[in-house]
Amino acid sequence: MYAIVDIETTGGHASANGITEVAILVHDGKEIIHHFSTLINPLIPIPIYIQALTGISDEMVRSAPTFQEVAAEIFNLLHDKIFVAHNVNFDFSFLRYHLSSSGFSLQTKKLCTVRLSRKILPGYSSYSLGKLCKQVGIELIDRHRAIGDASATARLFSLLLERDAEGYIAKSLNQRSKEQSLPPHLPKEDIDKLPSVPGIYYFHNNKAKVVYVGKAIDIRKRVNSHFANNKPGRQKQEFLRDIYHISYVECATELFSFIMEAVEIKRLWPEHNRALKRFEHAYGLYLFEDQNEYLRLAVDRRKKFSRPVHTFKTLTEGFTLIKYLVNEFKLCPKLCFIQRNNDQCLGYDGQSCSGACEQKESKQEYNSRVISSTSHLNTILPSYAIIDKGRSLSEKSCILMEKGFFYGMGFIPADQEICDISKLKGLLTVHPSNDYIKNMVKNHAVKFPERVISFDSLSAEREL
Repeated sequence: MYAIVDIETTGGHASANGITEVAILVHDGKEIIHHFSTLINPLIPIPIYIQALTGISDEMVRSAPTFQEVAAEIFNLLHDKIFVAHNVNFDFSFLRYHLSSSGFSLQTKKLCTVRLSRKILPGYSSYSLGKLCKQVGIELIDRHRAIGDASATARLFSLLLERDAEGYIAKSLNQRSKEQSLPPHLPKEDIDKLPSVPGIYYFHNNKAKVVYVGKAIDIRKRVNSHFANNKPGRQKQEFLRDIYHISYVECATELFSFIMEAVEIKRLWPEHNRALKRFEHAYGLYLFEDQNEYLRLAVDRRKKFSRPVHTFKTLTEGFTLIKYLVNEFKLCPKLCFIQRNNDQCLGYDGQSCSGACEQKESKQEYNSRVISSTSHLNTILPSYAIIDKGRSLSEKSCILMEKGFFYGMGFIPADQEICDISKLKGLLTVHPSNDYIKNMVKNHAVKFPERVISFDSLSAEREL
């Protein structure tokens, strides 16, 4: 037995919107044997544009039952039947959410007439209910009203049952099939072709624009996890509606895929990616000139559009570096904000400061050492490559850091000798560096030192 369902709502996601109308047509596989239809008072105002679309006004639902008052009847009609709708996950998410709020747990198999129509009735320009019905000769009366759309969906479902020579409906109901959990516009073939390897994947909308980029140790498993639940929130529902196509890039290693995801999010700025768009280190080392024209170094929080000399994940990391520069280049602790009180400069007493804080050292001499200290950062920041497995035995993956900054990455021949950074750079694709990538590569190098080839140590060996 099938329950052909259509609903009208106050908005696009269940967790913050109500239902204004429900229609359920019980279908025995041959014909409709029971009709149920009712307006519902959503207990919240219906937006003007929704009223214009459906014709359902606040006045019309004022005396209608609330969902809780009809929840038991709706549950009894649905719970032991196969739930059928045009874009089934939308209707199902609303009814399951509101039934749950009324104390009922809806667990039933689903069929989507959008997905089934694409398989059983291929070749049409559009699979929206209105356009598809027009193309196959089904009369649609009372468009955007629950009973009108449910009646058209029922006639469409009867046509699908009649023309399903390949048994797609039975295959979709197979317990192992994930067909009905997929977004309505996403071909299952896109899922079937995904490999179980590390990489990144792209979700595209109906205009082929990338709306989400993800990383994975196992691309197929990770992509399927996106569709394992049908959460009723706006973010998840809009995300599912936007997915029309999937593409992917194999990356060989987890680190390679993590970096590639970060690079692509910054390049494409996909609508549904949020976490990596604004990741930056929290602190920076800043260089500025004070009113007396002395150059000063300071560790401070990162500011928008600022250009720090160096960046840090933690405040402790920043002060460790600035203390090192003070000692190494005999800079003034007061001018570097290590000593913040008004007492005599501790560095001056210990002769590490030559009196710049009291203007006893010329600004030219002091500023020269400050510039030398910031230039020194380039010499102490490491250059190294992380070498790991490739996509095949004939290649290796390579990620290159140059003077503390991410240079780029790529795949090199398995027998490639790695001893010259300039030659290696010619084999790699250059990518923009950012704090997230630098920190990730740095942590990986510490965790897996056996994968690291240091160009600083190679240069020292050549000098010897």
